[in-house]
Amino acid sequence: MGGVMLLLLSCLSAGAMMVGAEDPYLFFTWNVTYGIIAPLGIPQQGILINGQFPGPNINSTTNNNIVINVFNNLDEPFLLTWNGIQQRKNSWQDGTLGASCPIPPGHNYTYRFQVKDQIGSYSYYPTTAMHRAAGGFGGLRVNSRLLIPVPYADPEDDYTVLIGDWYSKSHTTLQKFLDSGRALGRPDGVLINGKSGKSKGKEEPLFTMKPGKTYKYRICNVGLKNTLNFRIQGHPMKLVEMEGSHTIQNSYDSLDVHVGQCLAVLVTADKEPKDYYMVASTRYTKTVLTTTAVISYTNGKGPASPVLPEAPVGWAWTLNQFRSFRWNLTASAARPNPQGSYHYGQINITRTIKLVNSARREGGKLRYAINGVSHTNPATPLKLAEYYGIADKIFKYETMSDDAPATASDKITLEPNVANVTFRTFVEIIFENHEKSIQSWHLDGYSFFAVAVEPGRWTPEKRKNYNLLDAVSRHTVQVFPKSWAAIMLTFDNAGMWNLRSELAERHYLGQELYISVLSPERSLRDEYNIPDNALLCGIIKDLPKPPPYTI
Repeated sequence: MGGVMLLLLSCLSAGAMMVGAEDPYLFFTWNVTYGIIAPLGIPQQGILINGQFPGPNINSTTNNNIVINVFNNLDEPFLLTWNGIQQRKNSWQDGTLGASCPIPPGHNYTYRFQVKDQIGSYSYYPTTAMHRAAGGFGGLRVNSRLLIPVPYADPEDDYTVLIGDWYSKSHTTLQKFLDSGRALGRPDGVLINGKSGKSKGKEEPLFTMKPGKTYKYRICNVGLKNTLNFRIQGHPMKLVEMEGSHTIQNSYDSLDVHVGQCLAVLVTADKEPKDYYMVASTRYTKTVLTTTAVISYTNGKGPASPVLPEAPVGWAWTLNQFRSFRWNLTASAARPNPQGSYHYGQINITRTIKLVNSARREGGKLRYAINGVSHTNPATPLKLAEYYGIADKIFKYETMSDDAPATASDKITLEPNVANVTFRTFVEIIFENHEKSIQSWHLDGYSFFAVAVEPGRWTPEKRKNYNLLDAVSRHTVQVFPKSWAAIMLTFDNAGMWNLRSELAERHYLGQELYISVLSPERSLRDEYNIPDNALLCGIIKDLPKPPPYTI
């Protein structure tokens, strides 16, 4: 009996689960504080969650209700976004400055959301200021329900690997650089789960593996700027999932993971029993930054070899790897029906939006834009302005055109950038990158089909090269230099959704927009009401609440 009580108490402290007629609930209390960290050996101010850097992993299952009470003990407003969680009908919980007010210093806010009809590997991180450069990020996994078959045997264990580039300067210093018109420059190192290895064979193992057993590794790039290549000495990786989709299970010696992206691989411990390095290194950079972490066999007898596996060179290799990623049409994801029962390639496109990213100095200060518009966040969040019926006082819809003007890179306008997309329409979005650096785009509230990534400029004739059968359904896509990417999706999730560059300095300096998807019925079937505990700010703070949505 005492053991049962201890187990119950430990469950309650870690995040309790209640089972009733509803889907289970997971409860968490997070204290967000500053603390001194030294991931590159240099003490700096970090952002901790419950004293942890990186933050706690969230381990959930399809349809779980997640309740997280976040106490902001920083001296600045703070918000967290749940990267890749679709927040069905519930952009109120998305944690972006266009959808909700940030948590003021010394206050708390309780996020309540359901991981509805999703499985897979995700992450969370701060969307305010440059907080992401100080920490506050972590892993978020959504396991399959027991009744839904998974297209591989249960692994011996399930590990989260957060990789990312890192600056040894504080987030406030980096923010001052950007505010003064400077770019961030080259990162100082690369981290694996908040640490940088020294490659001397003496580190404590980050993970252990039993001989002959197979393990799942969920790898997320939670960095700020650089694509990273990930590999494990002597061990091929079988790709099984990418951002919520089961994939065709190809084997890879190394994988490029772009900023904001997550994937899951299976690794079998069938080599000589000793230590091995997992390696993460920057791609497309003049100076390659590399870090390592140790994986140890439980019966291992020797250190890892100091000879690290080499990373690929150039982005043509990555493009070919992207083309090898395919949706597993016969596997079931969150629901019993096979993924491939959704025939996206047979749906008529109702609108094409072409987005061109650009960089320019305005008044001597660097700004990044989409179709000539560099987004600014008004004091009243866009979603709240819409809900309270005062959108016309805060922003204009469609300030940018669906096709980037020829002068998009010559002139930049600073204002809120909000597109209005009709509910339940099937839309094609083209990302065109005229710059010399790689880009990574993420869309909140949805997954989309990444049907093409190609060099050059997009034209309608390029549609004949689209993958209209088994493109992976995902939430983030990279665009190579002087290249384009095409995605397709149905906008069936009402709300205010952020489309952003995942590269932190570009996002901070305006390379994002919001897509407003309005339910014409103002019905609870399409969208939830504003939460009772919603934080209010800007000009709606003292206004009476509008009448709630009804069935």
